[in-house]
Amino acid sequence: MIERYRFTATVYRWQERASDSWFFVDVPEELSDEIRDRPRMPRGFGSVRVEATIGDTTWRTSIFPGAERYSLPLKRAVRDAEGLEEGAPVEVGIDVLE
Repeated sequence: MIERYRFTATVYRWQERASDSWFFVDVPEELSDEIRDRPRMPRGFGSVRVEATIGDTTWRTSIFPGAERYSLPLKRAVRDAEGLEEGAPVEVGIDVLE
């Protein structure tokens, strides 16, 4: 059964890299808790496979756990297609695939 989540988040650049290519949005804490509590097979880095949608762009990727919430990476093709910029709010949909 696919779990579907919708939320608004702010685009941010990962500060650990000098490159401008590592951008993310965070899954809200309460949704992250729901996703974390669901039983699933372990994956590398505790990641969870998802299908993400922003605007007209849908892609498959993984969300990665942090201390309190998961983070969704935004690849350049998605940012360019949807005109996403650092600090901008964005409507996000994720379907958990596992």
